[in-house]
Formats: sequence, structure tokens, C-alpha cells
Amino acid sequence: MKLSVKVLPNAKRSEIVGWLGSALKIKLSAPPMEGRANNELINFLSDFIHCSKSEVTIERGLSGKLKRITLPIDREELDNLLRAYFSGTGS
Repeated sequence: MKLSVKVLPNAKRSEIVGWLGSALKIKLSAPPMEGRANNELINFLSDFIHCSKSEVTIERGLSGKLKRITLPIDREELDNLLRAYFSGTGS
């Protein structure tokens, strides 16, 4: 699935904040330099959806805060993971 993500680098910890319009808002603990925030985003999302890092791809927005991501799950699976995450039973 394709997903728009709004990243906020330099946070205390990496975490999903919620939806900002049609984009998923994610705080990242890494700084936005030398690709560190992009690497952190890939690591965080691959852990969150339980897939390999190579299955998470940043299609657009490598140098910006708004990114277009490809994930190996469908929207229903993502919604279920987010529901569990926000209810405290997930990642």
C-alpha cells in the first residue's frame, strides 16, 4: 500500500502521533541529517508492521518532512495495527 507520512525528526523517542489529514504523523528520534531520519523511519515502520526493512520503501520526499511510503500490507491491516497501538496492546 502507498502511505503519506509526515515526519517530525529530533523527537525524544520514535512514535506514531496519529493522522494529520491523510498523512500518518510520526515522531522520529533521529536527526534530519545524512539520511538518519529516513533510516529511522524505515526501521520504525518495519518493526511496527513486522516486516523486513527492504519491504518498506520511501518513494518520494527523501529530503522533506512529507514522504510517500510503500508498505507490504493493506489498509485494513494498517488500521488494525494502529488500533492496537493506540489502545496500548500493540507495539
